[in-house]
Amino acid sequence: MLALTRIRSIAPPSAVAAGLIAVMVGVTSSAALVFTAARAAGADSREISSWMLALGVGLACTCVGLSLRYRAPVVTAWSTPGAALLTTGLSGVSMAQAVGAFAFSALLILVSGVTGWFSRLMGRIPVPLAAALLAGVLLRFGTGLFSTMQGGFAVAFPMFVIYLLGRRLLPRYAVLLALAAGVVATVFTGGWQLGQVRLAVATPVFTAPEFDWKVLVSVGAPLFVVTMASQNLPGVAVIRGAGYDVPVSPLMTWTGAANAVLAPFGAFGLNLAAITAAICTGEEAHPDRDKRYLAAVWAGVFYLCVGLLGATVASLLTAMPQELVLAIAGIGLLATIEASLSAALADKASREAAVVTFLATASGVTLLGIGSAFWGLLAGLVTGAIASVGRPRREEPAPEPLPDEVRVH
Repeated sequence: MLALTRIRSIAPPSAVAAGLIAVMVGVTSSAALVFTAARAAGADSREISSWMLALGVGLACTCVGLSLRYRAPVVTAWSTPGAALLTTGLSGVSMAQAVGAFAFSALLILVSGVTGWFSRLMGRIPVPLAAALLAGVLLRFGTGLFSTMQGGFAVAFPMFVIYLLGRRLLPRYAVLLALAAGVVATVFTGGWQLGQVRLAVATPVFTAPEFDWKVLVSVGAPLFVVTMASQNLPGVAVIRGAGYDVPVSPLMTWTGAANAVLAPFGAFGLNLAAITAAICTGEEAHPDRDKRYLAAVWAGVFYLCVGLLGATVASLLTAMPQELVLAIAGIGLLATIEASLSAALADKASREAAVVTFLATASGVTLLGIGSAFWGLLAGLVTGAIASVGRPRREEPAPEPLPDEVRVH
């Protein structure tokens, strides 16, 4: 009887369920982006599974460690916008150079946490421009959902309809319902290569980082900006909004440190979660708010399971029909694109600069070997600086932080 009571105290069903749902939402909506980003860097199946292992271990350590330390539901996630950025930014980049960019971004986050530069540094990049940068990076995934319908209408269209109905009736599970509809549709239409699926434990693959300044500028710096602006800012807002007074700098320090240590194995971006964190901070996770940290702890446990089975996750993604992967990636990012555009255009004074940032980033232009994310942000900053010349200063409320509508975590 005492043993049963003890089990229920450390594994309340509601907390375990909340942790499991958070991980399912995070993985099903964005694992395809991780897979695509790894492929862009030329990763083979072993390296892809190593990426999943590194991310899973990193999320497990930070979710469990930080939640137990502060007795608050601190949920971390991999940077889904970062993964989307990497799918284009890593084209033609070697794995060693990619790892160098991951480490560079992680060290910037670590330094931001140790020195307390987070709020001051991000204050120099207007939120509308960061939002426009993110929208530009994600645009092709949103349009990809509809272009997929040209050849895979029987799969993509039902997924889209189910997603819309899910957003109306069961918004928390809308992406999961769309994925389930896609799986059913592809079973009937064919396309699964189940012979490639194998149950295997992931093994780490170490890649020594190579620091190429062009890759650091075109991939590492934008990865840092996107992760901080579109993931960590709203992540902090969710924690504070739920009434948990957790110091921000240590959260940045530990996620940055974990990311830096695991970068050679494929951890490209560890950060605070928002949507999945909200699952673990609500009343559904536990009626006692002082016990809701257990939901985040269990999320960490489930992330570890995902990491250990990284090879299985990689092989499952390989076996998926391409139209299913493209459709679920687009559906998983629809809300993020909506929120990004809304935040980008909310402030009339910076609207022109945000539009320039969005268009330049979405163009995919590459100059001097540096990708469009950097040039888009630079173009927006220059546009804003020129537009503000001679304009009288006026006090306006600060724009809301960019919501993390990406299914992460």
